[in-house]
Amino acid sequence: MTLLAARTACASIFAFTDAQGTVHYSNVPVDSRYEVVIAGAAEGDGRPLKIGALLRKSAQFSQVIESAARASRLEPALVRAVMVAESGGDPNALSKHGARGLMQLMPATARQYGVRDVFDPEQNVRAASQYLRDLTDRYRDDLELVLAAYNAGPAAVDLHGGKIPPLKETLDYVPRVLQIYRHLRELPRTP
Repeated sequence: MTLLAARTACASIFAFTDAQGTVHYSNVPVDSRYEVVIAGAAEGDGRPLKIGALLRKSAQFSQVIESAARASRLEPALVRAVMVAESGGDPNALSKHGARGLMQLMPATARQYGVRDVFDPEQNVRAASQYLRDLTDRYRDDLELVLAAYNAGPAAVDLHGGKIPPLKETLDYVPRVLQIYRHLRELPRTP
């Protein structure tokens, strides 16, 4: 796991919005339109995560996050970290794999949790929070496995013997969310 953390500690996330308004994310900017939205700190240099713009964008959903997290018995910082990693706070985000909305729900997961409009922030965050709670119970509070299952699906985690699947996207995703989550937990709370 230390190797995994070291390998991804310097990963940056890039994004651009196309002419149709769809936001595209990548850890490999293959197009000149991509700009850094999360700059990974180099291993051991102690620089803080540069996610201020994404945190400000996701702040508009603070009440939705708080409510959904409370209802699902989760820390709001975890829900927000997943949101920031998944969509950067864009309620209209659509991935190349078909994941949609703030928390990038796949259509089957959205249906499973009763979502009628996957682009509605409240429905999306509520369903994703319930899903995160179910994964937390399934993997007995092992946050790395919870996040791996959220990204790759529980079948992939189970297929690999209850370990993080060796998929590049998932190997990058888990430490990225954990880094954002830890950053959020360290922020001073406002009354």
